[in-house]
Amino acid sequence: MKNNQLHTVLGGYGAIGNAVLQELKIRNLETRAVERNKDVPGFSTVKADLLDITQTTKAIEGSDFVYLCVGIPYNSEVWAHDWPIVMHNVIEACSKNNAKLIFFDNIYMYGPAPLDIAFTEDHKQMPTTKKGKARKETADLLLSAIESKQVQGLIGRSADFYGPRAINSTFYIMFLENMLQNKNPQSLNKPGIEHTYAYTEDNAKALVNLALDDTCYGQVWHLPVGDPITIQEIVDLFNKNLNSEFKVSYMPGFLFDILSLFIPILKEAKEMAYQFNSPYIMSFDKFKNKFPDFKVTSYDSGIQKMIRSFH
Repeated sequence: MKNNQLHTVLGGYGAIGNAVLQELKIRNLETRAVERNKDVPGFSTVKADLLDITQTTKAIEGSDFVYLCVGIPYNSEVWAHDWPIVMHNVIEACSKNNAKLIFFDNIYMYGPAPLDIAFTEDHKQMPTTKKGKARKETADLLLSAIESKQVQGLIGRSADFYGPRAINSTFYIMFLENMLQNKNPQSLNKPGIEHTYAYTEDNAKALVNLALDDTCYGQVWHLPVGDPITIQEIVDLFNKNLNSEFKVSYMPGFLFDILSLFIPILKEAKEMAYQFNSPYIMSFDKFKNKFPDFKVTSYDSGIQKMIRSFH
């Protein structure tokens, strides 16, 4: 692998994109950040709107590797409209530049619920949610482009993630944001349900591992997660690291239904509630078998680093 190859990160300001940039920097690889209107501190940044094919092509020009890590506002209609356009434009730009495309994906396309325990990359994809359908359509665009040899690419799928800068993480929205304001955390989840979560820096390291291994292309990979954990166990870890004694309150289903009629973010969260109504446990055995020496960050350590980043 030549060190002068250019690694371009689309969405370099966000929690995942920035973690990828930091991982590339650790490995002494040449980087470029792309953002719509922000500068990414410490990195060469190009401004581009990925909904515009000309701007996208210019931003990717000269790249050898392109990491698609952008965040799009958490809204079903916006996702259905914007994600396929972004993916189409990025595929076109990567194809013109002969750049390898690494797509940071989520796991909303799996369904219907409840999902297998633990679910793998081969799980059936019949999503019943609008966001799940948008993500499946987007991923399928890349898989078709890979199959037709339009582009060399791979997909890394992440569970709900947490870590430094992750302001859209459920760990921040439900727990840390409240706790830092001396308020009890609130949860939309049912108590006692196990879920797997991914740490941002683990996701970044795993994506770069996949990108630098030619045998990983043309495939979908689940990125590393911690062991299954409940909401109460998460709160216990936050309390331990904050030296606090906050109690979590669980929002009753009927109240969630009522409030979701008036509060946009709850309306958007409602269709995804299935993830927390029954065990939602992701397998990353395929990745583990490929990279047996990969060390997953413990929730205790990851939460500690996340808290520090927001203090």
